[in-house]
Amino acid sequence: MASTRFTDHELADYERDGFYVVRRLFESDEIDKLLRFAKEDPTFANSLYGRKDAAGHETKLALWNYAGDDLYSMFARSPRVVDRMEQALGGEVYLYHMKMMLKEPRVGGAWEWHQDYGYWYHNGCLLPLLASCLIGVSRANQANGCLQVIRGSHLMGRIDHGKTGDQTGADMERVNLALERMALLHVECEPGDAIFFDSNLLHRSDMNRSDESRWSLICCYNAKRNDPYKESRHPRYTPLAKVSDDAIRKWGAR
Repeated sequence: MASTRFTDHELADYERDGFYVVRRLFESDEIDKLLRFAKEDPTFANSLYGRKDAAGHETKLALWNYAGDDLYSMFARSPRVVDRMEQALGGEVYLYHMKMMLKEPRVGGAWEWHQDYGYWYHNGCLLPLLASCLIGVSRANQANGCLQVIRGSHLMGRIDHGKTGDQTGADMERVNLALERMALLHVECEPGDAIFFDSNLLHRSDMNRSDESRWSLICCYNAKRNDPYKESRHPRYTPLAKVSDDAIRKWGAR
């Protein structure tokens, strides 16, 4: 059985850098099952919509605000993810939303530099007690637009954001200064690897210039004690029930 918690050393790295990569958090059979299901799921296909970058290139995504009993939710409710989120955020968490991100070969657009809290601050989240887990569903590398992060940039706190294409982009004066003083990292991943990252970490990704698709499942969490003070496009506190560690493999069995 895979570990469901960060070690003290891993948690310290997460707090210092603003992110931590857990290699092979999910095994290949679990990821293969998710990919097969998503490709055959008409509900998923009908939920897809696009977001254009500053150059007009489009990335597709489908988003869900609540965890249910579908296969996507088995990942979002997995103790391998949720237990680590409770450590990172210091207490009970709930699912803020989850989304499947698709960058199609040669056309999938970029994501501009941003902090997730740059979006979520305006949703009534008083504190930056939010974090995300990006699960690699396909290989992610520099050619197909893997995640880029500025290590330690979460310590800057929330910076100003404005519209960039269909996206919300960070103040580039601050971003460029951060790039002069902090390390830019391309976080390449294999299917099943998971990147946990703080809501104030500056991150982006390039467009997909390769012949391979780049798919990822991103599960975002808010601390219970950070319950939003107003209604928004994402939910207020909703209890999250963890599933058993083997729930993904058991899902759909008769």
